[in-house]
Amino acid sequence: MKVKTERYANLLLKEINDILYNEIRDVDIVGTTATFVKLADDLSYAKVYCSVFNTEKKNKAIHDLNNAEGYIKSILCKRKLPLRVIPELEFVYDESIEYGMKIEKIIEETK
Repeated sequence: MKVKTERYANLLLKEINDILYNEIRDVDIVGTTATFVKLADDLSYAKVYCSVFNTEKKNKAIHDLNNAEGYIKSILCKRKLPLRVIPELEFVYDESIEYGMKIEKIIEETK
């Protein structure tokens, strides 16, 4: 990613997390954290990786986040961000945390 794209991705990550913590009241989404934003070079599309506190409901939480994309975009539009156009958002489950825990477990077992 370019420096400008990376800066906007970090800004979007901060704002999306603020929205998830303060604006969203859906029970299935509570406890969800955006961990990384991959932003297209033309700033028209953003893939938001999320970790979910309640792993049994991770598919429901991601589904609900994708359904709430319009609401989240409308809140982002109201916040005077330095973006001309708010990108299309796609929320996906971040498997890196589970993968890291699995690797850590394997390392502990080998000791």
